[in-house]
Amino acid sequence: MRAKLEILALVLGFIGLFGTITVTALPMWKVSAFIGANLIVMEELWEGLWMNCYRQADIRMQCKMYDSLLILPPELQAARGLMCVSIVLVVISLSITGCGTEKSKCCGHNIKCKNITLALGGSLFLLSFLTTLIPVSWVAHTIIRNFYNPTVLDARKRELGEALFIGWVTSGVLLITGIILLFCYSKRRSKEEEPYTDAYLMAARNIKTENSVYVERKPSSFHKHQEYV
Repeated sequence: MRAKLEILALVLGFIGLFGTITVTALPMWKVSAFIGANLIVMEELWEGLWMNCYRQADIRMQCKMYDSLLILPPELQAARGLMCVSIVLVVISLSITGCGTEKSKCCGHNIKCKNITLALGGSLFLLSFLTTLIPVSWVAHTIIRNFYNPTVLDARKRELGEALFIGWVTSGVLLITGIILLFCYSKRRSKEEEPYTDAYLMAARNIKTENSVYVERKPSSFHKHQEYV
């Protein structure tokens, strides 16, 4: 059962890696909102971490890389760094988790080493969950706050893009992966302590044997009588 959970965690980890890369690359973090005087539905603006794109009538799309990091708002600057950190953390977590599985031969037959490796992989997955959830939620909070701010022009108001929803799903997958790995670690940890309990019981039995008095078995009188007969 634990081996199946570890395989499931690895599969979810790869899904989380694909999700974090997709969220980081997609330009659809902020999407233009068609409200008020901004009724030009033939043209749509997307703003991402690396570029902004203009799409015209679902036919033609033009994208342009940002000239400088400093022209981005603070939430996108932080999101760019945190999402890159998240990708690195997921890659490291997958590598460490692969070495800590029961079928792996990285640590040989050292169960304690495998347990520590598995716990470290699960902890890194939980950390990557935070580094994915924080930027996505921060950008979403900024979009919602500006949307309902009457001092912001309608042309500058944005809506939640598809990348944010994919980011929330990806962070959930990373959270589940970390929880599964730590659950497997706890089960392994309890299994690791069982041999020490058995050894303690065997030692107690040996102590009893050493303190006991040995009585030599003597043949009964009936046995002697049978020998004479």
